[in-house]
Amino acid sequence: MNRIVNAFKKKPIFMPYFPLGYPDLDTSIDVIEALAKNGADLIEVGLSFSDPLADGPVIQHATQIALEKGITIKKSLAAVKELRQRGVDIPLILMGYYNPMLAYGLENFVCEAVEAGADGFIIPDLPTGESDEFIVATHTSPSHPPLIPMLPPTSSPERMDRIARNAKGFIYLVSVIGVTGERKSISEGLGNLIAQVREHRSTPVCV
Repeated sequence: MNRIVNAFKKKPIFMPYFPLGYPDLDTSIDVIEALAKNGADLIEVGLSFSDPLADGPVIQHATQIALEKGITIKKSLAAVKELRQRGVDIPLILMGYYNPMLAYGLENFVCEAVEAGADGFIIPDLPTGESDEFIVATHTSPSHPPLIPMLPPTSSPERMDRIARNAKGFIYLVSVIGVTGERKSISEGLGNLIAQVREHRSTPVCV
């Protein structure tokens, strides 16, 4: 958490995403290291999954190649450890889908991720109301790494308030309805949406 807190002392921050294993494992480690040492403030480290339902064709293609090249959770965690050994000291947030983590064993996954050097987790297909089991697993680690909440733009004021007030680390504000991918412009009303979230809590917001 200290790394996350320190990262947000700078505003604005830049948090790119890159999937481990694409176009191959060694290259992906080199890319993430280069991002960390050339301007990224946090990095979403992608964990590949065969059914990335929240992602568009670009990430689907990249993660499919990573899986074809043999990427696994175990190899991904080893890659995070390698990045720390190379001197990467910014927050590394593991971004992935719930099924591989559940199959790995939640407590094992969290403990090994923290030991490798991960600072937190973003899980797009794990709704806030169903995340208790994962949060319990994070409490098995002395550092209590945060599960970063995703807040969709369709949230009711009550849901927004609940998510914002319980957020740890930062709030991951989804700016558009639909899958990830290139856009020609940012969504209309984004400024108002951010302001609405900030009314509920001063926790940092990433869009």
